[in-house]
Amino acid sequence: MKISLKLRFLVSYIIMTAASLILINTYGGHLMYNKLESNIRIQLYNEAETISRNYLTSAYMVSSSILTLRKQFASIQKATDIRILIVKPDGNIIIDSDITQNIEGINLSNYDLNFLSNQTVSDTDLNGLLTLKSLAVIYPVTASLETQAYIVLAHPIILIKEEAIQYINTIVICYIILSAILLALMLGLYFQTIIPIKTMTKASKEYANGHFDYTISKISGNEMSELAGAIRYMAYKMSDMNDYQKKFIANVSHDFRSPLTSIKGYTEAMLDETIPLEMHSKYLDIILFETERLEKLTGNLLELSQFENNGIHMDISTFDINYEIRRCLATFEQRCTAKQISLELIFDKKKLFTDADQSKIEQVIQNLVDNAIKFSNQNSVIEIHTNEHNQKIFISIKDHGIGIPKDNIKKVWDRFYKSDLSRGKDKKGTGLGLSITKEIIEAHGENINVISTEGVGTEFIFTLPVHKN
Repeated sequence: MKISLKLRFLVSYIIMTAASLILINTYGGHLMYNKLESNIRIQLYNEAETISRNYLTSAYMVSSSILTLRKQFASIQKATDIRILIVKPDGNIIIDSDITQNIEGINLSNYDLNFLSNQTVSDTDLNGLLTLKSLAVIYPVTASLETQAYIVLAHPIILIKEEAIQYINTIVICYIILSAILLALMLGLYFQTIIPIKTMTKASKEYANGHFDYTISKISGNEMSELAGAIRYMAYKMSDMNDYQKKFIANVSHDFRSPLTSIKGYTEAMLDETIPLEMHSKYLDIILFETERLEKLTGNLLELSQFENNGIHMDISTFDINYEIRRCLATFEQRCTAKQISLELIFDKKKLFTDADQSKIEQVIQNLVDNAIKFSNQNSVIEIHTNEHNQKIFISIKDHGIGIPKDNIKKVWDRFYKSDLSRGKDKKGTGLGLSITKEIIEAHGENINVISTEGVGTEFIFTLPVHKN
């Protein structure tokens, strides 16, 4: 059976409160009684000492003094509830402060032979001589090194117990008030924690089911508000990821379907001889072109997947970035000639050595130059510039082509992003080149930026570390 957190709080509170009350009334009551008994024992001893000093100035007491002492001791008993007995060494009681139940003339030794040899006796009624169980203190009165009399002070046990109960009752009342305050605080915490947690749990389930438009009601409290904000942000990111997956599938489907349709169509046409034999060579070239396009797209997807799952494995070496750029540009000679594009190299230094992964930086240069050629106009110039500044090498690749609309500049790093102009002019593009480029540069701990003006051109700038000698 699943027990809710609310019920756990309530049961825990009831058990804690009940256990505390039982503990206070049992062990606490016992401790309180012992403490009061100890205090009264000291009080009785001090009272006996005072009586000895102030009233029993002489061990020999005539009948007139006994009468006076009896009246004085009766007043003391009335005020303090302490019964006073003056006992001779042989156990004979000569003064009893209790008027109603006076036991003068009775010998204590006949009821308890060893009573006068004690200093204190707890919970005694002298074998029925006293009407109430009492705490008794025996104080000897001495003169000339001889005991002349004993002062016996008796305090009823029931009065000690009643006083202990009064203290315990006061503590219990205070505890009940405190428990009520704690209950109010717990209810406050419940409404501030459990209810928001339930709200966020429901929201999390809604988001998990794909309902990203679900709104979390306003939640107060710094921590809970931060948690709710984190869940909202998670939902936002999940929504973005969901949109990305949909776009990813749509883009992959589109980019695969188009060449596959061409390959299938031309192949079927050749097989059923719709395309005559003498034209097979032309359409086989088209099939090969589309196959290479599929191969490039598949390779880029695998490369990005590897970056995500395992990170980018870096094989750092020292090489001349200027030489690497020249070597890469040689592969674009045919395309540049076809579009009458000239490549202008501007190197501030003849050689610039860097510590990086040479093959991956070659891929970055090829992607950026390929992008520049694709979007450059006929009879234009592409400028490649390298310079060193603050222990960094800055590489700039700038074209004078169609540029990127301002609203789309941030999207160029997104996977499968293609401008409408790109789709029409060059269907061989996968929309993954710039995304791969950014991954590689960031894996080196460096930065890449783009500056573009629509109708004027685009410049990509990335950095590499200068080789440390």
